[in-house]
Amino acid sequence: MERTYEQLSPFELKNKLISLANKRGDTSIWAMLNAGRGNPNWTVATPREAFFTLGQFAIEETRKAWQDTDLAGMPQIEGIATRLEAYLKKHPDSPGVTLLKNALDYGPKQLGFNPDAWIHELVDGIIGDNYPVPDRMLVHLEQVVHNYLIQEMCNNVSPPVNYDLFAVEGGTAAMCYSFDSLIANNLLSVGDKIALMVPTFTPYLEIPHLSRYQFDVVRINALEMDEQGNHTWQYPNSEIDKLKDSDIKALFVVNPSNPPSIAIKDESKKHLVEVIKEDNPKLMIITDDVYGTFVDNFRSLMAELPFNTLGVYSFSKYFGATGWRLGVIAIQQNNVFDQLLKELPREKIEALAERYGTITLHPEQLRFIDRMVADSRQVALNHTAGLSTPQQVQMGFFALFALLDHENHYKKLTQEICHHRQKLLYDGFGLKLRNDAFDAAYYCQIDLLVWAKVKYGDEFCDYLQTNYEPTDILFRLAEESSIVLLNGGGFGGPDWSIRTSLANLDDAAYKEIGETVQKTFDEYATSWREQQAPQK
Repeated sequence: MERTYEQLSPFELKNKLISLANKRGDTSIWAMLNAGRGNPNWTVATPREAFFTLGQFAIEETRKAWQDTDLAGMPQIEGIATRLEAYLKKHPDSPGVTLLKNALDYGPKQLGFNPDAWIHELVDGIIGDNYPVPDRMLVHLEQVVHNYLIQEMCNNVSPPVNYDLFAVEGGTAAMCYSFDSLIANNLLSVGDKIALMVPTFTPYLEIPHLSRYQFDVVRINALEMDEQGNHTWQYPNSEIDKLKDSDIKALFVVNPSNPPSIAIKDESKKHLVEVIKEDNPKLMIITDDVYGTFVDNFRSLMAELPFNTLGVYSFSKYFGATGWRLGVIAIQQNNVFDQLLKELPREKIEALAERYGTITLHPEQLRFIDRMVADSRQVALNHTAGLSTPQQVQMGFFALFALLDHENHYKKLTQEICHHRQKLLYDGFGLKLRNDAFDAAYYCQIDLLVWAKVKYGDEFCDYLQTNYEPTDILFRLAEESSIVLLNGGGFGGPDWSIRTSLANLDDAAYKEIGETVQKTFDEYATSWREQQAPQK
């Protein structure tokens, strides 16, 4: 296999593997076992039902304001909560009615909302007839999503100061906005030293090396192994101690990780907190926590180090909503980003005042999160910034659904799906699954060299590395068995590891994947034994 494929991003390599898996001309996604991408094969129905039923009510409201065949008006605020209550009584069997009734109550009772203002924001938002105002996030929905983040990312423990939220087009948009605003505001400069906790989502590996950034990257490696020599995908203190270097200005982390999907264990988080507070108190942390809901009692670094941390959360995986492009950036109101802005040299403060001077009379007082909003529209188009209001309403219903699911029925169901598939995959490999409370089980990363060493011995592993490239197994699986997996090396993990998404295939596929990989390695081993056999 040509070494050139080693240089490709795993997601670009995936396209080549898919073409091989479909070589017989059947381009149906179901004609192969594509465990290369983490798009879940479930969706949550109830909050979507509430969204569409509210949409029907919203249309009636617009026609009450102005009706002229196809033309309607804009929903009116006065009395709208009472009208929604009457509508729900009139349509008791409409999908999502229970969630809508609970949402009607939740705002006023839990958050002190004015009922008409709350419902009008939802109705006007779902109609999408106004620009997002405020542009950062709609007022009531920000508070709802804030409560959701406290529940899911902070294990129901609120920080000393509230977070401000910026609603964005999914986690990838949050990533782009974060990098760009850090550079635009001189909090990071070309060539600065940053740290990445690896393995990690490939763009975090690739973006820092782009010409506009060219960061000096320090890798914090998940090197910890258990007594049997298996990866735990945790970070030993010796790796975390690299962050004592105060020249490291920012830390980027995906937690739970991608692809191992293991959350940082409590002991390591405690050590990380100590290192940052004692040795690098101005470190900026950007944490991507999209898989946090798949781990019980999860606490993000935005909860443990709220002063230092910009939190990114996407609704895509948990709710089966990758097509909606829903995410939020969360920054505590008292934060290191704003402090560092104030500490910039005068000439840089003056240059930034010119950059943002068209949107505020006091640009030096503009907070970092509001600068991100402006930067997302090249500043000059700040007046059109913000996530579309229908997207924000759907995000709000997802959040409300989770907040009102007091028994965590949905969470338990999604977790059970992933862990069951993980067990089937391990059964197919002939491996014993290690019990790990920090395992989200959304992905699985298996180091094939560790596995092969146990199964076939050290000499076979030497033969494998001498005669094959790590991606050879991926091409062979795609071409011969129509199975698409990704190379863990492309995520900053061991070169011979493979990444399997446990979210997007039917259960039975995972045992088949494990068995097929094992069969393929048996064929490698047969070739090795034939070479070892004495010649007659």
